[in-house]
Amino acid sequence: MSDFSTSLAAFAAGSVETTLQTRVVTSLSVLDWIAVGRAGVDEPVSKAVRDLVLGEEGATQSHLFGGGAAPMRGAALVNGTVSHALDYDDTHFAHIGHPSVAVLPAALALSEWDDRILVDFLEAALVGMEVSIRMGLWLGRDHYQAGFHQTATAGAFGAAVAAGRVLGFDVTQMRKVLGLTATRAAGLKAQFGTMGKPYNAGLAASTGVETALLIAKGFEPNMDALEGPYGFGTTHKGEGDAPAALAGLGEEWLFESISHKFHACCHGLHAALEAARDLDIAEPEVAEIKIKTHPRWMSVCNQMSPTTGLGAKFSYRTVIAMQALGYDTALPGSYTDKVCADPRLKSLRDRVSVEADETLSETQAHLTLLRRDGARLEVTHDLLTPMSLSDREDRVRGKAAKLIGEEEADAIWSMLRTGGRARDLAKRLAV
Repeated sequence: MSDFSTSLAAFAAGSVETTLQTRVVTSLSVLDWIAVGRAGVDEPVSKAVRDLVLGEEGATQSHLFGGGAAPMRGAALVNGTVSHALDYDDTHFAHIGHPSVAVLPAALALSEWDDRILVDFLEAALVGMEVSIRMGLWLGRDHYQAGFHQTATAGAFGAAVAAGRVLGFDVTQMRKVLGLTATRAAGLKAQFGTMGKPYNAGLAASTGVETALLIAKGFEPNMDALEGPYGFGTTHKGEGDAPAALAGLGEEWLFESISHKFHACCHGLHAALEAARDLDIAEPEVAEIKIKTHPRWMSVCNQMSPTTGLGAKFSYRTVIAMQALGYDTALPGSYTDKVCADPRLKSLRDRVSVEADETLSETQAHLTLLRRDGARLEVTHDLLTPMSLSDREDRVRGKAAKLIGEEEADAIWSMLRTGGRARDLAKRLAV
């Protein structure tokens, strides 16, 4: 018997105690997920997966981003893919995964079908996202470095647990759904930079729905398929550090330290952009800007002089110049070929340098600003620095307002905070 599986299953099926902080952060992630999903409906990958699912025959059980409805599995596939299409959703740095896009589509699809109240949906989603983070910690960095996409792998287990909680699974059923998901969870980093990356999120959400529905129908898998010689951890390069992954489970919510994206670009750039925000840089004052970052980001988001909007999303020099010139880096529409060709941006970009610094963590960046008046300003920003609940709420709601409009963002937030039925929230995906 797997102690790790049993511990996760007991947590997933049991009663949980939440704090105001946990509940608000969960609701903010739901608002953020809906906003980035609605903003991403016109992306090519979104259209392709929607067309696939809407072209199938079957019951229309759950609403889709962009309109229409589909069977639960198909809805989870579409909504997971669409909400990750812009890569603008939340991230948890403990395992470098995106919990919301894998777990929320599964939890909402079943909650809508089962006509659950929002409180039930939010609790199932929170438990599922916590399990995805714990799974990611158990699998470890070797799993990620071997080429597996944690959003797709760890996320599938979180989606399955969330779906199982909506269906009222007991501990044994939770162990079964974890075991069955072990044979379905998949996703490769080889898809990064293509439509395959957001599709990985959709696959995780869809897998969670599928495995939970099968267990509900009496499917009998190997309940201990996470550990052991042929288990998921061993076959997928997982480290299997169960004590570390389970530490504080049921008492401490790791999900509370989720990092929401406030800039529509690679998350590796965000610490630098937040540091620039702390310095309040503006182009007329800039003589030179020096950026220091963790070495891993040098090969990920350090394009020197991109000419396309997509390239700009992976360029320290470009996004810092954009921010100094007043471009709103929170809006996906700010990243265009035309912006990259702006003579003012090119001039300022040439005054920005980037270097690796092994003393910095992956969530830190250090900026040095040399002003034209000779003043020298420096700041280090860490994305893991705790943000007050009120500041987090202001920024997430502000981001949502920019993406879907203030009135709509406020309406969704009011629904999440005052309650109602999951089906009413699901209808907001298509407004």
